[in-house]
Amino acid sequence: MRAIKTVTPPLDIAHQRLLVAAQGYSELGLPELALDELDLLPEEVRKSPLGMESRLSVLMQAKRWKSALVTGRELCRIAPDKTAGYIHSAFCLHELGKSREALDLLSSGPAALKSEPTYHYNLACYSAALGNIEEARAHLNVSFAMDKTLKDFARTDPDLKALALQEGKGN
Repeated sequence: MRAIKTVTPPLDIAHQRLLVAAQGYSELGLPELALDELDLLPEEVRKSPLGMESRLSVLMQAKRWKSALVTGRELCRIAPDKTAGYIHSAFCLHELGKSREALDLLSSGPAALKSEPTYHYNLACYSAALGNIEEARAHLNVSFAMDKTLKDFARTDPDLKALALQEGKGN
């Protein structure tokens, strides 16, 4: 992946309104309308890290994993220091049944990822999907130490079901 130096151009009020409208449609569960708003942005804003991340978020909400993955990989390319591109692209790969690729991609991201609880939590999910239960448990414990609220989420996460099943067998 070759990094390209990009910056988000200054946003005028009209562009800010389009981004806010897109976010609003997304929050209302109307991803197609959100994408329509994002499509109205000028190309330099659409192709900026902010524009790409906005599109990626909407595509993921719509569960359009292949399109989201393309956008996420582009975000990784143009903004290799932004962790969101790696976290979201890896999640898309996992949703597409490519947990090994997801694990590899997430592990190849910037060092800043290691300070994010979501990084460790997702590594736990991908490791569990690959049958690496002890590795999954270790990553999960790191994520919990960083953000205790993830414990509640993990209790109902289907990706972590294998960890709960193994605990039940051992006790």
